[in-house]
Amino acid sequence: MKKRAYISVFNKENIEIPAKKLINSGYEIISTGNSAKYLEQKGIKVTESSKITGFNELLSGKVKSLHPEIFAGILADENEVQTLDFPPIDVVIVNLYPFESYAGHDFEIETLIKNIDIGGVALLRAGAKNYQNTVVICDSKDYDIDFENITLEEKERLALKVFKKTSNYDLTIFNELLNRFQIQENTDSITYNLTKLKDLRYGENPHQKASLYEYGDKMAEYEILNGKELSYNNIIDITSAVNIMSEFYDVHCAAIIKHTNPCGVSLGVDIENAFDKALDCDPLSAFGGIVGLTSKVNLNLAKKLTSMFLEVVIAPEFDEDALEQLKVKKNLRVIKLNTKLEDYKNLLQSDIKITPFGVLVQETDKKDFDVETFKTVTKEKPTQEMIEDMVFAYKVAKHVKSNAIVVAKDLKTLGICGGQTSRVGSVEMALSRATDGAKDAILASDGFFPATDNITVAAHYRIKGIIQPGGSIKDKDVIELADKLNLCMVTTGIRHFRH
Repeated sequence: MKKRAYISVFNKENIEIPAKKLINSGYEIISTGNSAKYLEQKGIKVTESSKITGFNELLSGKVKSLHPEIFAGILADENEVQTLDFPPIDVVIVNLYPFESYAGHDFEIETLIKNIDIGGVALLRAGAKNYQNTVVICDSKDYDIDFENITLEEKERLALKVFKKTSNYDLTIFNELLNRFQIQENTDSITYNLTKLKDLRYGENPHQKASLYEYGDKMAEYEILNGKELSYNNIIDITSAVNIMSEFYDVHCAAIIKHTNPCGVSLGVDIENAFDKALDCDPLSAFGGIVGLTSKVNLNLAKKLTSMFLEVVIAPEFDEDALEQLKVKKNLRVIKLNTKLEDYKNLLQSDIKITPFGVLVQETDKKDFDVETFKTVTKEKPTQEMIEDMVFAYKVAKHVKSNAIVVAKDLKTLGICGGQTSRVGSVEMALSRATDGAKDAILASDGFFPATDNITVAAHYRIKGIIQPGGSIKDKDVIELADKLNLCMVTTGIRHFRH
């Protein structure tokens, strides 16, 4: 009985390679529409599916392969083939409309719907279901397969690839339409499409295995311009750096990260000035750290960066001579961030933590605040300069582990502390790092003050202003003490815990 292959592809690149191999092996090729035209232009003889099914394409090509003879030919097993009065289809080569290319962009809903493949998915699933008798290919990487000597193991691999492809395809459609239709009832079940990009050397520690997975189109784009591959810890720290950078995307900002926490953040008149101020906050902790910069790196700044030990430098641009200078340090990872910082916050919609008690899913903390919503709760009122420092310090505190305290002045951090088990402990440590610089500075807290001891410590270091969410049952006592000590205090009504 003559062997047959069904070929219908959206992306026609290199499809002639397997087609020619099939023709040389004596297969009859069945094809449709533009796929048939493309193959004929390449000198490959094809049989139009309409000659087999007896009807032409319907609905402008929406319906062309959905026919009993096509699907019976694909699905028939060895015994069922004997009941057919036509040959089976032994090979199916199909790729799908590229819905993924339209998801996550501002296309009209009609364009999205138009690019949902129906027949292709059905053909692939039919071939994969009957993998023992049918070779099914959905990936051009498999075009070089030896059809005549294919093993059962290879057929199983190809079938699994199809089911993965079609399930991911449907998931992409579901997630995109869920976002467009905004029907909340469907969020009681969440599925993430994760595709492994690569294995990492190890995780947080050498005895832990780790891998990096792609979760869709909405991922930060970057290039490694120098140095080794990024490690698990590098990626976590870079994320922390860029999170802060995105808060100040329209100004010159430098953020130095160590173990996911900032140890120095500053705004400057230029990016070099911002880095100098950020480094001055805690040069000891900056050793072996990650530096994030919102503006182009010049040669002079590059020389400063290479004068110290750093793991990573990430920025949107580098001057050519600056890049050459950075490459002097062979192991220094130099990363060019290609995603615009103003678009960065929209990349990740959910924060996920897996625990033995269940998987926690929450919205990412993108809550911002407006100076107009500030509430001055003390007799002392903030000056314009103090307000600017308050906004700066509070945005930095948002990215410090709770209990987070940030001491800042002149758009520069002076002392940062987080991850302590008591808030007053964080206050004392942040102020001790600021030392005499705390005089007339701002103190920002990610959470409210549960007691007046925090205010006493702040006054001892001569802090001038405090910004905090408010909402403690001790608010009245805290405010009264601040008034007594001539401190200015502003509440935001917004808490930024980060566990």
